Amino acid sequence: MKLLANEKFHLDSVLLLRKIVYDIKSVGEDHPSIKDKEVIAIAQSEKRIILTFDRDYGELIFKHKLKPSEGVIYLRIDKYSPDEPGKFINLLLKNNNFDIKAKLTVYDGNFLRQRKY
Repeated sequence: MKLLANEKFHLDSVLLLRKIVYDIKSVGEDHPSIKDKEVIAIAQSEKRIILTFDRDYGELIFKHKLKPSEGVIYLRIDKYSPDEPGKFINLLLKNNNFDIKAKLTVYDGNFLRQRKY
């Protein structure tokens, strides 16, 4: 499974996911300050799931019709330890009840919801 952590995704979580052996790239490390449309283009070309804290992805997907084929996981949480998002992503991806592909998956700290696009 290939992942692309958006710029605000904490490096501790990126490193945790790498240690678990996910193929994860970090926008903050490789392409700091690029626009969300460019993040989507990278995710599309490399077939990666986008991990983000940026709510603009909902608008980009549903209003502007930019649809990353592998999916987007949007974490809508404010308070967390630096590695907590990585732990959550690992649990989510190991759970066979969730299909991420072509869906916006939103986690707000209590509930998980998905919307297909």
